[in-house]
Amino acid sequence: MQNVFKLDALANAPLKTDPYPYFTVDQAIDGDKISDIIRAFPAINDGGSYNIDDVEMQPDFRSLIDSIDTPAFRRIICDKFDVEVMDLPMMITLRGYSRKKDGRIHTDSKTKIATILIYFNETWPADSGRLRVLRGEQDMNDYVEEITPGPGSLMAFKVTDNCWHGYPSFEGKRQSIQINFLTSEAAGNKHRFFHRLSARLKSLFK
Repeated sequence: MQNVFKLDALANAPLKTDPYPYFTVDQAIDGDKISDIIRAFPAINDGGSYNIDDVEMQPDFRSLIDSIDTPAFRRIICDKFDVEVMDLPMMITLRGYSRKKDGRIHTDSKTKIATILIYFNETWPADSGRLRVLRGEQDMNDYVEEITPGPGSLMAFKVTDNCWHGYPSFEGKRQSIQINFLTSEAAGNKHRFFHRLSARLKSLFK
C-alpha cells in the first residue's frame, strides 16, 4: 500500500498556536483506501492503549503501519513544530474502545515530543467522544476546536506544558492510532512495558 497519507494535505495544513501548536486534517488518508483500512482495524474490545506489536494485523492494516515511519512524514512534523524528530524513536499505539472514564482532560508526558492522532471510524453520529483542544485543565467546554473522530481525520500537536485535550465521556467503539515521537529509546521501552502489562491484566481478569 503506497501513498496512504495525503502528505500534501498534512504539509499544507495551517499551524494553529492558540492555545498550543497543533494542526488538523479532515481526511489525512487516501479516500480509496480508508474503508479497507477501517475494516482491517484490529478488533479491540477493551479500553486503553495497545502496542502495535501486541495485536494481530491484517495485510491492509499492516501496510498502513509500515507506511507511517517515513522521512517525508517526519520532516513535516519537524517543520510544523520546529522540533527535530528525524532520528528520534517513534511509538505507535492503538485504541479501539472508549470507556466512560476515558477522555478526561490531560496533557501528554514530557517524554513525548509530538503526538499525532488519526481516527478510523466510518462515521461519527454521536455528539460526545469528539476530541477537544482545550484552554486549560478545568473546563471541558472551554475549547478552541473540536475534532470529529471520523474516517481518517487527524490531529497533531507539539507536547507542551499546556497541551490540554480530552473529550466528553463516550462509551463504545472509537478506533484510533496514536503516533508519538519520544525523547529516548528508554522512554519508549517504559511506555510499551506499561501498555503491554495493562493489556495482559485486562485479559486475565476477563
